[in-house]
Amino acid sequence: MSIQYLETYLATIKDRGNEALAQSIAVTAEEIGKEYLESFDFVSNQIGLLFGNVQSGKTAQMFGIISKAADLGFPVFMLLTTDNVLLQQQTLERVQDDLKDFCVCGENDTALFTKNRLIKPTIIVLKKNVRILKLWDSVINSTEFMVGNPLFIVDDEADAASLNTMISQNRQSSINKYLNSIKAGTSSSIYLQVTGTPQALLLQAKETGWKPLFAHYFRPGKAYLGGDFFFPEEQPNCISLIDEMRKPLNEAVMHHLIVSAQLLLSGKKVCNFMIHPSVRTNVHIKFQKEVQQVLKEYQENFDTDNFNTVFARIYDSLHPEQAELQPLQEIRLFVKELLIKDKVNVIVMNGKNEVDSSEYANGSNIIIGGNTLGRGVTFGGLQTIYYVRTAKKPQADTMWQHSRMFGYDRDRGLMKVYIDEHLYKLFADINATNNAIIAQIERGLDNIKIYYPPELNPTRKNVLDKKKVFALSGGTNYFPLYPKNDNIDELDKLLSPFNEKKDKYQVSLQLIRKILLHITTENGFSMSSFQAFIDMILSKLPTAQGVLIVRRERNISKGSRALLSPTDWNIGGSVENKLVLTMYKMTGDKGWEGKKIWVPNIKLPDNVVYYDVVDENN
Repeated sequence: MSIQYLETYLATIKDRGNEALAQSIAVTAEEIGKEYLESFDFVSNQIGLLFGNVQSGKTAQMFGIISKAADLGFPVFMLLTTDNVLLQQQTLERVQDDLKDFCVCGENDTALFTKNRLIKPTIIVLKKNVRILKLWDSVINSTEFMVGNPLFIVDDEADAASLNTMISQNRQSSINKYLNSIKAGTSSSIYLQVTGTPQALLLQAKETGWKPLFAHYFRPGKAYLGGDFFFPEEQPNCISLIDEMRKPLNEAVMHHLIVSAQLLLSGKKVCNFMIHPSVRTNVHIKFQKEVQQVLKEYQENFDTDNFNTVFARIYDSLHPEQAELQPLQEIRLFVKELLIKDKVNVIVMNGKNEVDSSEYANGSNIIIGGNTLGRGVTFGGLQTIYYVRTAKKPQADTMWQHSRMFGYDRDRGLMKVYIDEHLYKLFADINATNNAIIAQIERGLDNIKIYYPPELNPTRKNVLDKKKVFALSGGTNYFPLYPKNDNIDELDKLLSPFNEKKDKYQVSLQLIRKILLHITTENGFSMSSFQAFIDMILSKLPTAQGVLIVRRERNISKGSRALLSPTDWNIGGSVENKLVLTMYKMTGDKGWEGKKIWVPNIKLPDNVVYYDVVDENN
């Protein structure tokens, strides 16, 4: 009897007592299999996106997809991790534990790969390192049995390192070059990009070969705390704005001490507190000293009225869900022991200080750091976050990856994030865009769009082709110089209910979309971009509203650099939070060849920048 790889993997997950995770994996694997793998033609190179929330269990989902692909006859898989020795080793060990029926190859197992000759389906676990990729590029391209077999590449954190960081210089970065070569070394391939921050991937031009041609989103489990928990439309109780606090760091340390006592007394093995102040190591040292000073002050002033007042207030704010709240006196005695016996471990984690994960796997820990707190690093029992990292114009994907607050093992009733109001608003904006991306994927839209406020960049600029990526600014009026109407009678009919007796009308965005479908343009004006942005809004809210202004008998020269009258410009400008479409019907004089024509002016909602990519086939 042949092995059913997905069935075997799901049984492994269920045997560990995680029935809900097994069900989620099964849904993802079967959907990917049915939609994209069963119809694979074995002659093409296809690239797709698996999008899941940060720290929501993407590895388990990847293993499920690999198992399903093996069931469908894919014989060889390459699993890529970020260039981190520990992470690659952890991933290799996890593959060996979870997928026992596969031939599992580490970075130096080229002989094992060749000897196996795909008798067993094979998984090669590599980090994205130039030397390693160069070695396996040579192996893949020189192994005769790979010529006639597809390669299934699963790239974890695909937006990190894999993309061409020299694209605007008309050059190719080394990692990107070897990944391209590995793909080209087989008759066909599927390249599955996996990430919780797909901004850089979605802003690739198609001709680069790195823009996902299909996308799939998997929902996290019920216990997951993600963006909608921390950054909903109204500020939740778990957020404390440090702008409004006199000594926010002192408050955060106190919260951590009390929650440490609650968790450790309840049988948990760890409680972590992360401080993310800056990328600069000197700032990390400064915060380390400040934290140590706060701990010393609490130790010396443990029995004072001020200490007891703050202690009682924070204790009363806790509402644990995973265990019953421990009595105040027991919590107090435990905190006293933590302070007197110096049991709170203060760790600086950055490029100058190598820290093993075992150092914050037990007890009460305060971790201070910068970029090393990002991708691939997980903190068990992370209940307190102090996030004050600043940048002139931060990157949305980097901010989201570095926050580290998301995950399954947090107790929502004990969670607390200390952050300033400006950063909180930026996080809320990133979450809104994430939800818009999810809505577009779930609606099956091919042309996925993203938007951010002007003070946020979507991703790092060096992976974007500046000649292809452009930004549409909300609040700016856009109109084509050389429009065409594909059916002016149909436009007349759609616009007939609206006249100039009223300055503006509130209308469905569905109607605005239908109107714009009858407008075609030339000379570089991308009407498809505006259509795609309307589709983006409708994917999240099908009943979304816009504003329509209709004017007839306008006599404006074709190619004029100004379209709207001052009055109409002001009417549209007064609308800040909705898309405004102004439709002018020209008399046909002044360059329009005597033919009446409708000309659109589009203004997107204010204070937002919408990003798009111009592809050669657009």
